[in-house]
Amino acid sequence: GNHDLHLLAVASGGAAAKKRDTLDAILTAPDRGALLDWLRRRPLVHVDAARGLALVHAGLVPQWDLNQVQALAREVEAVLAGPRHTALYAHMYGDAPDRWDGALDGYGRLRFIVNVCTRLRYCDPDGRINLAYKGAPGSQPAPWLPWFRAPNRRSHGVRVVFGHWSTLGFHDADGVLGLDTGCIWGGELTAVRLDRDAVAPISVPCPRLQPIGA
Repeated sequence: GNHDLHLLAVASGGAAAKKRDTLDAILTAPDRGALLDWLRRRPLVHVDAARGLALVHAGLVPQWDLNQVQALAREVEAVLAGPRHTALYAHMYGDAPDRWDGALDGYGRLRFIVNVCTRLRYCDPDGRINLAYKGAPGSQPAPWLPWFRAPNRRSHGVRVVFGHWSTLGFHDADGVLGLDTGCIWGGELTAVRLDRDAVAPISVPCPRLQPIGA
């Protein structure tokens, strides 16, 4: 997710800690090295073909089918797991480019893949992404749509499970399953069993760890 990558960037010296970061427990842990090494080898996208599921932190642009999603995720994962990971952190921040083009290369290509998989909420019908707007669906200005409602989305047919979007809340519709119910803002932490059909979500209340609007 976006916060995991930010942690790795801060730990490597590739980014400065932010005022509201709560990273010290990991950065000062005696097994810090092992924890960070494990984290940067986690998949950006996980696909369970047997269950027809894809797990991603934030979302997918409509131009990407499932095979393409996996291939693009592997590009980022290979850099994160290799000697260039610190260089990636230095080039990772920013909102451009804002639309997928197979001809993208270098750090612009990697940044776009990271942004979609870890920060996406809204895009337009043509797949141009908007990373600034964070409100709930229905509050956004035209022409923006929740990424999962973009017409001709090529990842239709697989259930995409994601988080990241606390103002969306629990969302089991549109062929996707959104699980962010605002734990850090004093909402709930929600879990769903993916190996069962029609099982109700389980939610537990959380203390507020960040002020509203942070």
